[in-house]
Amino acid sequence: MNLITNTNDLIRAKCFQSVNFFTRYFFKGKSQRKFVLNDHHEIIFDALQRVISGETKKLIINVAPRYSKTELVVKNFIAYSMAFNPKAKFIHLSYSETLALDNSEEIKDMILSDEYQELFPYVQIKKDSKAKNKWYTSQGGGVLARSASGQVTGFGAGSVDLEEDEIDNFIPLSDPLTFGGAIIIDDPIKPDEAGSSTIREKVNNKFDTTIRNRVNSRNTPIIIIMQRLHSNDLCGYLIENEPNDWEVISLPAIKEDGTALWSFKHTIEELNKLRKINEFVFDTQYMQNPKPKEGLLFAKEDLNYYIGNDLKTEQTDGKLAFIDVADTGTDAHAVPIGYLIGTKIYIHDILYTTKGTDENVEMTAEILNKHLPEYCRIESNFGGGMYQQLLQPHTNKIVALMPIRATTNKHSRITQMAGFIKENCYFRTDYEHGSDYYLFMKNLTEYLKNGKVEHDDAPDSLEGLCSMIKSFHADLYS
Repeated sequence: MNLITNTNDLIRAKCFQSVNFFTRYFFKGKSQRKFVLNDHHEIIFDALQRVISGETKKLIINVAPRYSKTELVVKNFIAYSMAFNPKAKFIHLSYSETLALDNSEEIKDMILSDEYQELFPYVQIKKDSKAKNKWYTSQGGGVLARSASGQVTGFGAGSVDLEEDEIDNFIPLSDPLTFGGAIIIDDPIKPDEAGSSTIREKVNNKFDTTIRNRVNSRNTPIIIIMQRLHSNDLCGYLIENEPNDWEVISLPAIKEDGTALWSFKHTIEELNKLRKINEFVFDTQYMQNPKPKEGLLFAKEDLNYYIGNDLKTEQTDGKLAFIDVADTGTDAHAVPIGYLIGTKIYIHDILYTTKGTDENVEMTAEILNKHLPEYCRIESNFGGGMYQQLLQPHTNKIVALMPIRATTNKHSRITQMAGFIKENCYFRTDYEHGSDYYLFMKNLTEYLKNGKVEHDDAPDSLEGLCSMIKSFHADLYS
């Protein structure tokens, strides 16, 4: 008996020391085989330890599907945290409510197992906690499991902040016993729905309006683990908008040295075969690179830039504008303004809006009257001619509005003009996040070489502006 007790004490101590040992120990008990440990697992384990210690508050882990992410970051991590602190509260979300509920049930089954109870008998599930979607420990901890797009109410993750009179008795955050839980989001969007901007924006907005607020403390961590699916999936959205807030761990299936990340799962030969089957899917989901440079027509690093305030606008050789009238209610109305100095075209100002005609006529007139371009073309397709009639009374008479009808394929026009744009156009770096200029550049730099995107208003209007400049100043570009 003493030997068993001592053995349990040793195992318990090793579990407390690391989530790595805990995971491997309970995986073997559950699966009757050893957990195949790899370098990328060690990286994830280390990151989770930083979450527990309070060093990391917001964590993103991007890794290929079936590379143990759910096993490590959801099932074992929550059960491990409960062993430290049965009061810990977790919210677990996934694109699939069924998957989230199954994970929740597995966590509960692990806690109720003989192996777990033998080591951590003080962690008890309340007898009336029979539901998969929400259950509690006897000490007040628990798990809420939901779809990432579903209702997340009536439950908060993490520990409540201490009152001032409790601070003197507060255990340092570096002590694991103070870790009070987290929000864990595992694959918030379904792979075959990631191409829909409507669904992506719904998930991103849900995170902003609801999910991030379901914490009991500003110290409650948020962990997102997923395969990348799109440049503006939840990870892309957060990395772009909060670049300094998130620790990002990206684990491509092929490492920088050309070897496989986890040869037990995929050899390098198997990975190269997967890439040949569908290069875009492979680069996105396996390489965690949702918009590889090779697939972009206007990669950010291929463009020229300048600081807007440094441009000497009085020395320009000409000012021109192009109006791309929105075809539908979801398209953007785009008006880039180009300042010409020699052969360089400085895209100095931009109107880029999805507002209706009643509003954007005034906005278009305002930007034209502000810069007074000598020439402004309007694409007359899809009501552009009527738009010119609405706009003309509001613009300064020196602005020449000229309709032009596009007769060739849009993507072909953009592709043919891409080299000219990358060589001669210069874009501002001093625009504000969320501004029209920002949205224009985002649309431009996400445009694919194959043209398979939902919106192409930025590259389309830029192509129109550059075509006009080339035709008016053919001597400069001969």
